Amino acid sequence: MSFAKWIGASVGWSFGGPIGAVIGLALGSLVDKSSRKPQSRKRVTFQTQSGDFEVSLLILASLVIKADGKQDRRELDFVRRQFVQMYGKERANQAFRLFKAINRQSNISLRQVCLQIQQMMDHASRLQLLHFLFGIAKADGNVATSEVAIIEQIAQYLRISISDFESIKAMFYKSQSNAYKILEIEKGSTPQAIKKAYRKMAKKFHPDKVQHLGEAHQKGAEEKFRKVQEAYEQLQSELGF
Repeated sequence: MSFAKWIGASVGWSFGGPIGAVIGLALGSLVDKSSRKPQSRKRVTFQTQSGDFEVSLLILASLVIKADGKQDRRELDFVRRQFVQMYGKERANQAFRLFKAINRQSNISLRQVCLQIQQMMDHASRLQLLHFLFGIAKADGNVATSEVAIIEQIAQYLRISISDFESIKAMFYKSQSNAYKILEIEKGSTPQAIKKAYRKMAKKFHPDKVQHLGEAHQKGAEEKFRKVQEAYEQLQSELGF
């Protein structure tokens, strides 16, 4: 199977719009004529497929990595490692080829790409995108102010609430108050409020929320879910309930 057909087999709505334009430019041509023919009716779908998530992630990852004016090798290696863990070596190599082609583009509109994602991708998948982007930013051991700024801008375009943004952000920092931020509650909350918040966040970040993206992305969502559990257990231990 050709690289273009491999990508084409796993994407839906990202065939078109700003994302489709970025991918088309990166590959020269996303699909050949024979696979383009059914595209307009069969490929465009409101349910996010694994390929839609994947290409959205690659484009946004490229923009985050370049936000601080340099491309750290550790960040690029993080992207490759994550794709190997999620998809296996062969598919990861294909994805990284596409990522490098995207990374060479200098005129990608962050706003237009994000608006397409916001309109077409479900909320749980958008949260998972944000979590992955913070992982990339932290890969070199330090989340630069410029990287936080662009991820926050992405979150705003994706209509992710400030509380969800701060919750995911807190998963990548060490601070005594981070457990409260992860659970989206104020410091000093009662045990009852903490338990209620935990149930809410465990439901919001449960890996089953992204099961439509496939097992690979469910595994990625498990890390987010574990952070919620750890935050709750930390407060249980500290407050003795």
